[in-house]
Amino acid sequence: MQAREREKEKLKKKRKQQRFKEYKYATPSQEERFSLCDAMRYLRAAEVGCPPSSVIYEVAIKLRTIKNGPIVRDRIRLPYPVKNDTRVAVICKENSGAAHEARTAGAVAFGEESLFELIRTNAGKLPFNRLICHADSEPALKKANLGRILGPKGLMPSIKTNTITKSVVTMMHDMVGAEAYREKIGVVRMPIGNIQYTPKMLSENIRTMMNSIKANVQALEERVKKEVIEVVLSSTNGPGFSLNGAFTSTDEKLTPAHLSMAM
Repeated sequence: MQAREREKEKLKKKRKQQRFKEYKYATPSQEERFSLCDAMRYLRAAEVGCPPSSVIYEVAIKLRTIKNGPIVRDRIRLPYPVKNDTRVAVICKENSGAAHEARTAGAVAFGEESLFELIRTNAGKLPFNRLICHADSEPALKKANLGRILGPKGLMPSIKTNTITKSVVTMMHDMVGAEAYREKIGVVRMPIGNIQYTPKMLSENIRTMMNSIKANVQALEERVKKEVIEVVLSSTNGPGFSLNGAFTSTDEKLTPAHLSMAM
């Protein structure tokens, strides 16, 4: 009897471990999914009365993936960027070629000790929202011990985030108008457009985002199996709508032109 009870306990434990191996999400039926124009129609209705400049669309891409496995992360340049207020600072040696490149490319701040001091004295309100480091200045960055200030803001340059480079100009070009995304708990979320975007603009941004996600999933296929199971479109104050991949509305009277008018 005792041996049988032990076997039952082992079996329960094994089932419990298998049960929580993957992130679980409720997958909507085809009837619960919407075309892009239908989803935009309802979201625009939910945002009536809100200042258009403060309302954005967000896309959430849910993945079937194991817990604690490799994650999808990258930086992408959308055809129609959502944010245009990118301010880049560059950590590089004073009076070097990289410093000259940073100045020419429009960096708001650059240098080593002068930039480190700027970060320390303005920790609460930094004059930049992107920070890159020239490869030659990586030792100086480590010695400066700025992780406690830059880490929580997501600004600490590292090889993993591809923000340490030998080409300042190329990196700055990639950053301006580009957005970083990162998988969290099996979901990739990112602003995908302003409420004033037309269906065509939003469609091209979503397509570009999906192509980037699929490329990253394919690159990880030898290490982990990932699969896109749902794409959800929401807005700042609106609910989420699961997309079915179609573009046009189910209402023949509603055309993309109706959704391209100013709110």
